[in-house]
Amino acid sequence: MKFVLNLFLFFIMFNGFSQESKSLSPIIAVDSLYREDQFYLGFTYNSLLNKPDAISQNKFSSGIELGFLRDMPINKSRTFAIAAGLGFSYDRCFHDLLITKTDQVISYSTLGSANNTSKNRQDQYYVDVPLEFRWRTSKPESHEFWRIYAGVKLSYLIHDKYSHIDNDSNYHISGNSDLNQLQFRTYMAFGYNTWNFYVNYGLTPFFKSSAKINGEALGMRTINLGLMFYIL
Repeated sequence: MKFVLNLFLFFIMFNGFSQESKSLSPIIAVDSLYREDQFYLGFTYNSLLNKPDAISQNKFSSGIELGFLRDMPINKSRTFAIAAGLGFSYDRCFHDLLITKTDQVISYSTLGSANNTSKNRQDQYYVDVPLEFRWRTSKPESHEFWRIYAGVKLSYLIHDKYSHIDNDSNYHISGNSDLNQLQFRTYMAFGYNTWNFYVNYGLTPFFKSSAKINGEALGMRTINLGLMFYIL
């Protein structure tokens, strides 16, 4: 009888312990109101388009973009969304356009084929306001999915610097009034999970129509190609 009583007490204690263990197991909740890809970081190669015949690009011209986008899904499954945000971008371009400044007057010429220049570079810094339409195959349970994001971007030039170094001179020019301070761009990012290809096309020329070389307007703009990375 004592053995039966002890066995009975054992099963009661075991059942109570099992129920307590089940009540302590973690409950994994699915976030049905999730948002995607709210921070971005991109690296690009910048190629000049619409160059005057006298101008060519040299060395590796690069760029970087980073910022925040507010993801706003527009359908129940959250596979479509719009996003707006604020960012920063930096563009560097090596070319043989020679810029000089004499008595506050800026003029443009070319380095030519024979020169002793060690640096001829244009740096530009922008504040960006992107607006994009998003499609993705995302689900609440996984952050690995296909995406296509396309949009437009308004970029405001906050600082510019042209640098020239050769055997005879070393100077910089900033605040060039011939540059278009407001830039409109269109872009697209597409890929899977971490790796996303990125293309950014400038709709606005770098220089105003009044800036000319040999009587030809400096209507240069860029197409930037690279990779874009997204973070929640």
